[in-house]
Amino acid sequence: MAGSPEQMRTAMGDYVRAVHQAYLDAAETLPPADRARLPLFTDQPFTVIAVGTRYLHVLGTTEQLPAPAGPEVSIEDHVDDLRWTLRFFDPVVAPALGLIDEKEHPQPEQVRETLGVRSVLYHLSVPPGGGLTGHHAQHAGTGLAHSHAAADRDFTSLANLSPRQGPLVAEMYAAHVNHMPTALRLLANEFLGEAVLSADMTDMTDIRRQTLEHARQAWA
Repeated sequence: MAGSPEQMRTAMGDYVRAVHQAYLDAAETLPPADRARLPLFTDQPFTVIAVGTRYLHVLGTTEQLPAPAGPEVSIEDHVDDLRWTLRFFDPVVAPALGLIDEKEHPQPEQVRETLGVRSVLYHLSVPPGGGLTGHHAQHAGTGLAHSHAAADRDFTSLANLSPRQGPLVAEMYAAHVNHMPTALRLLANEFLGEAVLSADMTDMTDIRRQTLEHARQAWA
């Protein structure tokens, strides 16, 4: 992003608002109960963290952060019933971010670990030069809502296939929401009763869908 720090903060604020508006618009097409279960429809204000490394990371979390100090900045914003606080972090504010190597690809897990964020509503990674256009925000927000809705349907199906394992399915859902692919895979294998999913599987959507496929073959 080019421009002054104030211009960059304004652009980021506009981008986040557009992502959330697109999320709301996409959610309107869902049945009311499905819509209410989407992770962003929390009854509490949440925090959106904009992290500048080589990539630009935008992540939503329900965790509370300490009040801004020194050069830190926060912005309160909302769209309809969604209310959030936007916070900004870069290597000046959090020097350890400067040690993250993203020459090859983004490192979302390292970013979250560096900031100590454990609970995630979403995590978007914008590549260098990707820009914060309304078009990108529209796609990001719509895709996020559809992804959240699909995950909810799949985990509901898993719970229905094996009701006695409902608590384990809830753990899997939490691992999925919090972008923890290794935990999701291990829990999925526990759910299935054998190591069906290999250790090289890291895509959470693939893990979720293959778990459901194997469960349907076994119990449907």
